[in-house]
Amino acid sequence: MNKTIGIFGGGQLGRMMAQAALPLNIQCTFFEANTDCPSSAMGQVISSQTEQGLQQFIDSADVFSLEFENTPLTDVDILTQSKQLHPPRQALATAQNRLLEKALFDQLAIPVAPYRAVDSLESLKQAVVDLGLPIVLKTATGGYDGKGQFVLRSEDQIDTAWAELGPAKSLIAESFVKFSREVSIIAVRGQNGDVKTWALAENHHHNGILSHSIVPAPNSADLQPMAQDYITRLLNHLNYVGVLTLELFVTEQGLYANEMAPRVHNSGHWSIEGAVCSQFENHIRAVAGLPLGSTEVVRPTVMINIIGQHPKTEDVLALDGAHLHLYNKTERQGRKLGHITLMPVDAAQLTVLCRQLASILPEPLALTQDMSI
Repeated sequence: MNKTIGIFGGGQLGRMMAQAALPLNIQCTFFEANTDCPSSAMGQVISSQTEQGLQQFIDSADVFSLEFENTPLTDVDILTQSKQLHPPRQALATAQNRLLEKALFDQLAIPVAPYRAVDSLESLKQAVVDLGLPIVLKTATGGYDGKGQFVLRSEDQIDTAWAELGPAKSLIAESFVKFSREVSIIAVRGQNGDVKTWALAENHHHNGILSHSIVPAPNSADLQPMAQDYITRLLNHLNYVGVLTLELFVTEQGLYANEMAPRVHNSGHWSIEGAVCSQFENHIRAVAGLPLGSTEVVRPTVMINIIGQHPKTEDVLALDGAHLHLYNKTERQGRKLGHITLMPVDAAQLTVLCRQLASILPEPLALTQDMSI
């Protein structure tokens, strides 16, 4: 196949999508403010800062996709007058607004924590009465990696929370879910309606940013069918094409949906080495109208983000079976610079490898505890 896919965004997700596209003889172009972006090594980057940029981008490819959910809907509306975008506009618009997202989950009977819309100090006070404390106050739009939210634990924090987030046009207050762990399910839907899902990932965070993911999530056999059911409801309802991610809390009552991401996802990076067909390749296949590949796990896998500072390449590659992916990014506190994939043969080796890795990563991560796979 000789086709070009245009991607809104030129970050590391676009870079890895393009890497997966090349063996299929599929080229990618990118629409990005910074033309010296991680994806620039993989194809033409068209600046989103010029007046002609959007039309040049539309002209550059046959079909389109995206790597971040805050892609402007105004751009999407212009593009879809003449070209196809996968995933669909409805999925993008819903994921951009937490209130719309929660309403969709409710509509499809996907459990979520109790929530209230907040648009004033008075409605925030009423949400505290209705939901009880603690609650998580979030901006309805924007926010990522822990930004745009405030955990409200006592009534004397109400004014502070409102002062910090109140200028946003719309907020959502959610009951604080008592959960034992966080997991995510990633699935892909083809243009013919075929759906495939990967194994659940167990996700751990550091300063609000994903630190590492373990796949398959330990002790998740009973959770996998439920998670697959929820994400399949979303895919079919939205007539979705491409990869979709659903983040979930594991609670005593079962799985609660946190949020969805209409794109390939950080917690799915393990699949490059750890699955028969990665999330990136299957997304490209779906967008291009090709048959989907197997999502079977090759071997239990751990993915670790490189955050803030680069480790020494030689130190990482000296670890048994380590796979290093760097994104061509400059160092900055809290910035995702790359990831490392480990594929241990058993839990004992996993613990040893993680302790070795923790000792060479400049940014300390919670990798030193005994881990299970």
